[in-house]
Amino acid sequence: MSDPQAQPPGDSNYRDPNAGQPPYGQQPGTGSPYGTPTAAAPLSEADDRQWASFAHLGGILSFLPSLIIWLVFKDRGRLTNTEAKEALNFQITLVIGYVAINVVSSILAIVTFGIGGLLIGLTWLLWVAGVIFSIIGFLKAKDGQNYRYPVAIRLIK
Repeated sequence: MSDPQAQPPGDSNYRDPNAGQPPYGQQPGTGSPYGTPTAAAPLSEADDRQWASFAHLGGILSFLPSLIIWLVFKDRGRLTNTEAKEALNFQITLVIGYVAINVVSSILAIVTFGIGGLLIGLTWLLWVAGVIFSIIGFLKAKDGQNYRYPVAIRLIK
């Protein structure tokens, strides 16, 4: 069964029902279905301080909060860019420390038949130091001040 009003495309009276319509998903008058990206608005001073301080405080969990904050807000706030980079560098330094302690303690545990494995307890000291320095950084950034960690490998400039 066919539509009685349908006309074959070769017919001179045939008219495409979608003629003049933009392709599916496109808004009329735009060249792209997604539109043009707009730059994000700069952060206010209070928001800039807030995200900068959260970058430091997130270090209690791991390096991911400071990495995410730096990637999302680095172009929107000067303080957030600086402090998130500093926090991220410190967190990367801590991860390197954790890996080094685990490798050394594993090797010593094998060589000393388990006694060297007690060195793994240093990871708790490293974690406590990371928490303390992250809280200090949080308090400084909350007040709008820059904070430099005493020990950090500055991989991200």
